[in-house]
Formats: sequence, C-alpha cells, structure tokens
Amino acid sequence: MAEEKYVIKKRRFGKEEINVKFRRARTQEEVVNDPVTRFVYPPPAYRVTVENGIRKEVDVPVVLRDGTIIYIDIYRPDGATNIPSIVAWSPYGKFESYGERLQLPIGVPPGTISTMAKFESPDPAYWCHQGYALINPDVRGSGNSGGEVLCFGTQDGKDGYDLVEWLAKQEWSNGKVGMSGVSWVAITQWFVAAEQPPHLACIAPWGATSDIYREFVCWGGIPEVGFSNMLIRWIRNTLHGRVTGTGLVEDYMAMTSDYPLINGYWEDKIPKFENIKIPVYATACWLHFHLRGTVEGWRRIDSPKKWLRMERDSQWADFHNPEKLEDLKRFFDRYLKGIHNGWEETPRVRIDVMDACDIDHEVMRSEREFPLARAQYKKLFLDAKAGQLTSEPVEQESSVRYEAVEGLSTFTITFQEDTELTGYMKLRLWVEAEGAEDMDLFITVQKLDEEGNFIPALLMDEPHPGFPGKLRVSHRELDEEESTEYQPIHTHRNGQLLKPGEIVPVDIEIWPMSMLWHAGEQLRVVISGHYIREEGWTEPFTWALRNRGYHIIHTGGKYDSHLLVPVIPPKYKNMPPHPVPVLPQEYKEFDGLAPWKALYWK
Repeated sequence: MAEEKYVIKKRRFGKEEINVKFRRARTQEEVVNDPVTRFVYPPPAYRVTVENGIRKEVDVPVVLRDGTIIYIDIYRPDGATNIPSIVAWSPYGKFESYGERLQLPIGVPPGTISTMAKFESPDPAYWCHQGYALINPDVRGSGNSGGEVLCFGTQDGKDGYDLVEWLAKQEWSNGKVGMSGVSWVAITQWFVAAEQPPHLACIAPWGATSDIYREFVCWGGIPEVGFSNMLIRWIRNTLHGRVTGTGLVEDYMAMTSDYPLINGYWEDKIPKFENIKIPVYATACWLHFHLRGTVEGWRRIDSPKKWLRMERDSQWADFHNPEKLEDLKRFFDRYLKGIHNGWEETPRVRIDVMDACDIDHEVMRSEREFPLARAQYKKLFLDAKAGQLTSEPVEQESSVRYEAVEGLSTFTITFQEDTELTGYMKLRLWVEAEGAEDMDLFITVQKLDEEGNFIPALLMDEPHPGFPGKLRVSHRELDEEESTEYQPIHTHRNGQLLKPGEIVPVDIEIWPMSMLWHAGEQLRVVISGHYIREEGWTEPFTWALRNRGYHIIHTGGKYDSHLLVPVIPPKYKNMPPHPVPVLPQEYKEFDGLAPWKALYWK
C-alpha cells in the first residue's frame, strides 16, 4: 500500500488549534540508492578525535526541556578552557557537509572551507584556532535527534535556549555563547535570541528572513512553490534515512494551501523582535531574497548595540571572505571574550552603493541609520499613454493593457543629473482585471544606459533581473499602523477579489536597494504577471499564479499611479552647523593659540 503523503498533527498556536502537515523522511534504502546523497547517518555513538589542535566530540547528547534528546558535535581547541561557544542551528546535518559530498557554494574557491564545516555555517578550522568552540547541532528531528523537524518558529527558539544554557555550564566554557551562520542558520538566530537565554551574548545573522510568510513562501501573498518545495525535499534527504525518531518534516508549503492567509501558524514564524536586546551584527546582500528579512529584523530589534552591513556580494562568498571573517571576529572578540578592541567605533550602518554591472560607486559607505534620515522621497508619476515616468502629476487619464500570463508593461524616465536612490521604493498602481477576479503583479525596477539597454547588477556572476516587488491584488489590504509613507505593509488576513470593471489602488513595496544613476541613464519600471528572468539568471523560483485574461494599469487624473523613490543628497548638504564651544574668559587668548587648543593646552 502506498505511503500516505502527509501525516497530520494538531498543534496549538495561541488560542488556535491548527492541523500541521508533515512529510516523512526518505528511507535508508531510498537514500543509499540515490547517487547524489548515498550517505546514511550511523547510529549515535559518542567518540573523540584530536587533529591539528582541534578536539572533536561527536554525538554529544543534550536533553531539551520536554525530554527530547538532540545530538551535537563540539569542536574546540584541544585542552583550552574558559572559551566561548558559537552555535550553528539548522536541520542541515551536523556531519561534514562540504568536501566530496556537497558542491562548494558559488563564489567560494576550493580550499577556502574545511571538511569540518556544516552547510552555511562557521568553519571550525578557523574559529577553533581563534580560541572558540564551534557547535554543530542536529536540531529536533534531524539526524539522530528526536522529534519532528519544525521549519522555523518559537519551538526553534525554545530548543536553542536549552542548548545555549547547556553549553554555558560546560567545564571548558567561559559562560558566553554566540550564534553565526547564513540563510536558515541565520533565520533561527532571531527565534533563539527572542527567547532571551541568559548566556546568549550576541548573534551574527548573515541573510536572515524575518517573516516566513511575507518574505519567503507567500511574498506579496503569491505562493512560491519552486524553491520552497525543493528546500523541503532537501531537508527530507538531509535526514539521511534516519534510524531513530519519527522521521517527519513539517511541510510549510502544503500549509499555504490550507491556510493561504496569515493566522496563528504563520504568526508563530515571526520572531518577537522586541525581545532581542543583545548585540547584533547583521549582514545582507542587496540582490538576495533574504535582504528584506535581514533589514527588517535589524530595524525591529530592541538592542542599543546593533550593526548592519549591506553589499552586493553573495552571502556565501561574503561569509567566508577573509576580510569579513576578521570583521566578524572583532565583533565576537568584543562580546564573547570581553576584549576592548574598539568595535564600538564600527559604523552602525555600512552600505555598498552600486553602479553599473560589477562597478561599485562607493564601497561600504558609513551611515548612522537605515533607511537614511536625509532621504528625500519623490514621486515619479506613470503616464500610460507615453509609457514614461514624470516628476509632475499627469493630467490626462489613460490606461495600458497587457496579457496577464506572459505580457508586461514598462515605464521609463531619464535622469538629468547624477542621482542616488537608496532605501525603500513604493509603487502605487490603479489596476483592473479583465476576465479574472484577481491579479498577481510582479514589479521590477531596472537601470538602463543612455541608449535604453538594460544594465544588470551581477550576483554570483549572473545578471540580476532588478529590484523586485510583488503583490496578489486580493491581498491589497494595508496594515495602517505598520505601514509608512515609503513602506506599505499588507495584513494578508482578508481576501478582496475584484469585480468586473472594478478599478482599485494597490501599494506595492519594492525591497530595499541602493544604486547610482548617472546623468543620461534611465530608470525603468517593469510591471508584469510573471517573474522576470534575465538570460543566465538561474534562481529557482516558481510561483502558483491566478493570472488570466488581461491586466489594465490606469494612470493620470484621479489615477495617481506613481513610483515613490528615495533620493539621497550628499551628506555635506544636510550637515548641521558645527557647534562653536562656549569657552570661559580665561581661554579666549592663550599665547596666540586658537581657543580649542588653549582648552587642551592651558
């Protein structure tokens, strides 16, 4: 008899009791016969090896508060005591992930990462030689650890809390624990930190989604079924034909069918950022789908000690870059070892302002906040008749119509002077569906040269399509309390289908960006009913769409369709006057020295 596709388990989220769908992990036979995986976890067996000065303890059992046993590997300098720990929390498998079994991340040269490194996690071969213990857990449900794999949420936070406190009590520990890692290993840091384990001293998320519904599985309310389903299959493979426990993996993508609007299940996958008060060093890539989550998490945490760095490089290459490793080491040395190394002088925000292709306008410019306080928000109005954007409102009403599945419409404007846009953009559209009751809108903001040719930014040596925004029009209801002038936040709690001939306004968030347009270059807004890919762009996103018939965009007159852009003036144009110190009378003159010198030299 064929195995049923899902196992249903009831779980409580606040006052809601929700049926959660789980998939079974692959069997040992399936994994062994797969030429890609072939690797099967052996039964748990504690053992110790020492190589190159690194002591490795394998399959160390840790008992969680509900009695579940998880297994961890501990790497630490042999014989060292009074050292801090760095935890890499994910279900990706604690055994060596690179080397022969997995391809190196794009942009990372061979030999950069040792075979001790867990996928998207810190490398013990580096950190142990810097005086740190590196902890690779098989989290709940993965490997030989008990329970089911839960894909993000408060349970991750509680389990991580228990591991942090267990580590702090070990005889070799100095009582301080940090967390580090990329993507999944970054996202879980928000949840653990939100539980406030007393001995978690700091975290360093590299590319960390903050709202699984809005930024990952239902971006703009449109279900993403390609990459998300691939990730679930990968996790099922990562269990490697587990030999204990139930072998179940939460299928959050299946949950989008049962619960397409936000409820307690999806709310549980949003960390309580207001609880995070420890030091945080967050890093984001302008062109990666983890961008918004990293920025939003950084903005929402309640820590007075938080740093943000945003650049174009891929998060994998950035995480293993030697210069960035040293930067991260300074952060960990300060808050895990208590070394006063001047880290506090690190600018709170560092941004890479992009130019054309692989040319950087200014790398790692220092800022005090994000979004930038000196941003001047300007409206560029859409003119459907001319296919243009204009800085002045368009008086004449007009519309443009395109086929909903494969068609698109574009609007362009030429900059008359060098113009930097850094921050959030917002697209206001008046839309109508012809032959349908809903619309899935895909927005892309691009840079063109003087001749109208697309100038892509490059990510992992591939041409990125542009700065994105997405919205299912039936999800257009705004959260008025959370939304700002430049960032619309949708509730995703009520579906509002369109009636024939109905024209409605929608506000679409364009994720954060930073780019310079030179005089004569153009900005183009692409509006379509499908995901725009450039030749060579291989990001594996696929969307479950409702589009059919035609989309109609209305502009001009009472239809104030426009793109709101954050124009950044040079810093010196907004600098306050330098305060002149008021000096006591005896300091007015001192051997002909300037007053400020007299103040110090008298």
